[in-house]
Formats: sequence, C-alpha cells, structure tokens
Amino acid sequence: MRMKKAFIGLSLLFMIVPGIAKSADFFNPASKNDRSGIVANWKFTKQHVKSGSIDKGNLILEDTSKQGNDLKLVTIGDPASPELKNMIQWSEEDYYDQQEGGSMKFANYENAPSGRYFKTKKDAPINSEKFDKGFTIEAVFKLPRESKSGMGLFSRQGQAADLNKLEGEKKILSALTISNDQKIHWTSHPSNLNYNVSNWSRALNPDEWYHLAVVNDSYTTTLTLNGVSDYGKSEKVIGIAALKGKGWNIGASEWGNKLGGLFRGNIQEIRIADKALTEKEWIVQDARDDKPFEGSNKALPFLTNRKNYNFLFVPDVQKYSSQNPEIFNSQMNWISKNTKKNNIIMNTFVGDIVDNDLEEQWQNSLGAISNMDKNEVPYMIAAGNHDYAKGDPFLTHYGPKRFVNKKYYKGSSPSGYSSYAMAKAGSYEYLILIVDMKSLHKDLEWSKQVLDQHKDKPTILVSHDIIYPKVKDDKTIAAESSNGRLIWRELVKDHDQVFMTVNGHYFGIAHQVKQNSAGNDVIQMLVNYQTNYRGGNGWLRLVEFDEKKKELIFRTFSPFVDEMSKKEKSYIDYKFLTSENNSFKLNLDFKNRFNFN
Repeated sequence: MRMKKAFIGLSLLFMIVPGIAKSADFFNPASKNDRSGIVANWKFTKQHVKSGSIDKGNLILEDTSKQGNDLKLVTIGDPASPELKNMIQWSEEDYYDQQEGGSMKFANYENAPSGRYFKTKKDAPINSEKFDKGFTIEAVFKLPRESKSGMGLFSRQGQAADLNKLEGEKKILSALTISNDQKIHWTSHPSNLNYNVSNWSRALNPDEWYHLAVVNDSYTTTLTLNGVSDYGKSEKVIGIAALKGKGWNIGASEWGNKLGGLFRGNIQEIRIADKALTEKEWIVQDARDDKPFEGSNKALPFLTNRKNYNFLFVPDVQKYSSQNPEIFNSQMNWISKNTKKNNIIMNTFVGDIVDNDLEEQWQNSLGAISNMDKNEVPYMIAAGNHDYAKGDPFLTHYGPKRFVNKKYYKGSSPSGYSSYAMAKAGSYEYLILIVDMKSLHKDLEWSKQVLDQHKDKPTILVSHDIIYPKVKDDKTIAAESSNGRLIWRELVKDHDQVFMTVNGHYFGIAHQVKQNSAGNDVIQMLVNYQTNYRGGNGWLRLVEFDEKKKELIFRTFSPFVDEMSKKEKSYIDYKFLTSENNSFKLNLDFKNRFNFN
C-alpha cells in the first residue's frame, strides 16, 4: 500500500526512524493533550473495543474522549445470512500505514440480505447535543475500489417533519453522506432555520484515504476535504436540530425515519467537537490527495507567435452558478480583458450553465456572462441537460434574442436552442455550430442545411453530449455516446469541413482523433471539470492555432487561481494544468485539411 505523507517536512524522518510514528496522536499532539471541546471520539480499531465482538454481533466501541458516547453494533436483515460475517471486519489498513494502526472495513451493499452499522447508545450525552456554539465533525475514511451507490457515513436519527420543520428536505435531520457520483454531502437542519443547509465536496477517488472536516463557527459551515474547501461558506447556520430520544448513526443514513444506504469502505476515526476547531487541532494536518493535479504556476504564453490565434471553450459552469459565483465572475472578467490581447476568436460554452432551475443561479450566470456583452467579446452558448426546464428559461436568458444584434451571430434553429456563428481568423473564416442536445433529432435537418450552405468553412461543432472518458488498460480513452454516434453519422462523417467537435456533460477530460469519410482527421474533445476542486477551479480550455508550424496547442488555464496570492493557494491550485490530457499538441496541416474542393 502506498504511504500517505501527511507531513512532508517529517516524511524523511519517518523513513529513518520508523518507530517514531506509532500512533495517530504523534501527528497531532492536540488530539492527545488538548481534549477541550471534544464530545465524542471513535477509533475503529481492535484496541478500542470496550466489550463484545463482531462475530457475536454485540460489539461496543468505546468513546475515547471519555464522554460516555460509546457505539453499539447494529445488525439488520437476516441474522442467519452467511454474508453477515463479512459485512464488518477489522482491517490493518489506515491513513498513516502504521503497523499498530488499523481501521474497520464495511462491506454493505444495496439489496443485501443483511447489513451492519453502528449507533450511539440510548443514554449517550451526544444524543441531545444541539451544538449552538459551533461544531467540528471529522472523519478519516476510504472508499472501496468499486463504489457507485449512495451511502451514509454519519447521520442524526429522526426527521425534520417531527420538529415541524416543513421546508427543504423534511424527511431528514442531519446527514453526512456520499452521493452516487461519489461526492461528500453534508446537509443539516439548524436551530435557526426551517429548512436544511448543504455543503458539497468534489468527487472522491476510490481506494484513497481522506480526512474530512465539517466546521461550523456558530455562524457558517465549511466542508474541507484533504485540505481543500471545495465550496464557499454556507449561509448563517446555528446548531444542529435534535429530537428527544434519538441518537446518531455511524455507517448509515436515514430518510423518513427509515435507514438509507449503509456504508461501504474503511473508517479509521470519527471525532466530534462542540466548537470550531482550527486546522492545527484537526486529527490530520496537511492532508493531501494521493494523486493531485499536475500543473504549473509559471508564466506561460497563450500565443507563441503574434500571427497565431485562439479558440476558447468554457467547460460546464453549473457549480459556479450554484455554489461559487466568484469563480464564474473571475473567468468572465479574464475573458473580457484578455480576448483581444490573446487573439481569442470565439469563446464557447459547452453547456450546463446552471445546476438547477433556480432564479438565483440564472442571475449568477447572467451577472458573470453579461461582462462579455459590456466589453463586446464574442461568445456562443450551448445548453446542457441542467439548463432545460419548464418555460424554457435557457431561451429566455440565452436564446436568439440575446445574440440577434451581434455581428458574428448568423442564426438559430426553429427550436431556438441550436445556432451558428462565423469568425475570421488567420487565413480562414471559421464556422462555429452549436447543436443542441435535447433538440438533436428536431434540429438535425437545420444543422445539415447550415453545413451544406457553408461547405468551404472550417467548422467547429459544439454540443453538450458527444464523447465520454473510458478507462482501458489503465489509460483514459474517448468513447462515443449515443448522441455522439448520431452527430458523427449525420453531421460529421460526410461533412468534411467539420474538423473539431467539443463537448462537456461527462465527468472528466478526453480527446481523440478520428477519420471521416474523406479520410481526414476530426479532433474530438471533452472538457468538464465540475467534479473536481471547487466545481472546476476556474479552468478553461484554450486552443492555439499555429498555421505556420501546422499544429494546434491545447492549454488548460484558471484565471481564478491566477488571481490568488501565494498564501491563498493550496497544493492543488495551479493556473496551468500540465498532464497529457490537459496540455498537448496535435498536428494540423491547415492548407491540406481545409482544402474542401
């Protein structure tokens, strides 16, 4: 197992003197010497068994904070199921990779005949704790290699409806869960509101240890995962609502007073404080991902030759509209100020402008995008699956009326969702064709007519759903979706002028080069960072066209990170991403490829 280096400065010392790191308390002396504010501390190791055993189903885990909040093993389903003995087991794996450490491995799964989790004892003091002066919930855990279903890590028993809280998610009280797309979700009904407030993380990687901290300072809540707070602070939140006679679940969620998804993976430790702990007081300090991004904060040029030009693509921005509008504003401000400077011919959104059909999110997007209108910066917008709703709000905000007076805009389909533009650059006039995802079948004939009428124009086709990333032999490759196959068959294969397609929608990045009916290359590219840090960390995709050198240069840049001070940057904050799918070159013989005679 690879070693987790939680403290870079001490890692060499640990290699020289292995015995120096025999306990987790060494890494954080505060966890041993300063118990102030800790109301429960559960370590899922054999050393902290108070009584009973897993085999007998009567295991009691001690609360090492000595506050009396011991945990009781709970078995559900068929008690005679032979699978039961494997549902919870001791594991030698832990965050620190110590010989004397360990964790507990949960193997629950959907529709299993039986399952196991823990809950606090009936008389546990934490059951009635309302945390009105703040709280810190920490967890050290790992997900299994294959985990696609939602599950609960930690939850308060009961539902908000029983407290007459009827707004928001009324069938829960508080829960720390892992969603189907492997994101951490903390949602809680506070004492001061009649609805629940949520915090989200980026998507988690399987088989990787994480330290999670949900911190409330009696005003706002922040969720930090492996040292990165993915989204901004919540609105004003005081306390955690509690129901008399109800406790807490560990390894399970609740919905409408019924158990939800049981946990699958490893839990090493969960600790609760009744105040906001500082990072220096956390169980793990300087926690880092095993595989952070490859990147650079050096000043790199966007144009390697003054005669070159760029096309810029804005990946799915839905998380900025919903949770981080400051990142959206940063992107649009940079584009507005740098389009002329960097000879950006067109800025194109690949779809999913909002996460939900909420007026606040539409207004967040309008506030950012309107900056380009004020500065007369060219842009086009594709709709994504999150943008469709009753009343067509996308068309209201970003339909044909928004573009009708822009010189580069040339028209829209009858549905209003597909559109096209023309832009002169270098030796050519390029056509940018937006083909709508939802109206694909309806807009096919219109799209064909646009292509047939402009056979001499090098064309970039943008739609929300074309290719997706697929792992084969430990390498990410591109695969076509059903929409992508239709687009290729009807709009790309026999239309030689289409030399590039770009899409979002699917989580991740990928690209491929495919040959059309004429035997010419078509570049296909997926760019979507929404499941990464802060919903994408502001990364944009730029493609530099170099006619002289006959190549395209692909770059991934974040103006949001570029604006950060050195002190503000975390270990994953790079203004340029440099991995092979984020920074690469492709050959393009412009004269031969764009000779459509």
